[in-house]
Amino acid sequence: MKGLCFDRFGGPEVLFYGDLPEPELQNGGAIVEMEAIELNYADIYRRQGRYHLQGSPPFIAGYEGAGWVVASAGTFSVGQRVAFVDSPFANAERVFVRDEHLIPLPETVSAELAASVLLQGLTAAYLVQDSYLVQRGDWAIVLAAAGGVGQQLAQQIRNRGGRVFGLTSDPRKFEVIRAAGADAVATYAEDWVARARELSPGGVQVVYDSMGSTLRKSLDAVRNGGHVVFYGKADGEPDLVDPRLLMDRSLTLTGGDLWNVLHSSDERRRRARALFDDFAAGHLRVDPPTRFSLSDGAAAHRWLESRVSTGKGILVP
Repeated sequence: MKGLCFDRFGGPEVLFYGDLPEPELQNGGAIVEMEAIELNYADIYRRQGRYHLQGSPPFIAGYEGAGWVVASAGTFSVGQRVAFVDSPFANAERVFVRDEHLIPLPETVSAELAASVLLQGLTAAYLVQDSYLVQRGDWAIVLAAAGGVGQQLAQQIRNRGGRVFGLTSDPRKFEVIRAAGADAVATYAEDWVARARELSPGGVQVVYDSMGSTLRKSLDAVRNGGHVVFYGKADGEPDLVDPRLLMDRSLTLTGGDLWNVLHSSDERRRRARALFDDFAAGHLRVDPPTRFSLSDGAAAHRWLESRVSTGKGILVP
């Protein structure tokens, strides 16, 4: 079996495509032949040694993907199409996944669509429903709005009656953000805090910040009593926040992590079904993903880190 691996931390150059032992079938799980693997920024953190990582060298990153069952010692049948968003070692041709992590795929959902939208769509859904419940008329700032999560966030905010101010590093991505439903767009180089206060006098209701280094500006952009949802650090570690700032302006700073809401197999599948239903009904859309061969994983990581990317990328064994 082949997989995308690394045995030391560093840049994309540490990745190599090599031979791996076959995964062992265990009771209560299945071996999945991978058809499409989600390309996730968290795997860049893992490659850099900045994020949780299971196993021992050579490390296999990847926690999300879709395919079909080729061996089972649990409740899933051989040949059944499945996906998962929270099981390790996905950057390989085959992977063992426990039943509680597997999500059955409807006939209408391809493996590439599942790998493209499950993690981003589920993340966007909990951000607008659990971390901060978007209300009709709310103004929301979405950082990294041209990315996979950003585009899903913009659509789900609009579906709830909210308005979106999307931010990106590159003005060439403005049309992508507008197509996802943004009412206003800007780059980080602009005074986007002042712009936010023009759009929503006193400040916006909520900022969704996945950049990290922008956290202080995000707090400046919300109104008194507003919310900042911090759920990533793609641009670096955030500055420390003095809790007196939160007290003085009655602000709420919330940390978001999908794994805290996918706390059972029933909840995981319920949320996935709702997401698939929204795509089937046309309430959500996604552009076709950028495809990379699993053997060309280093190029995929460079693409993701370059910030030229928009939307989703997948690895194909």
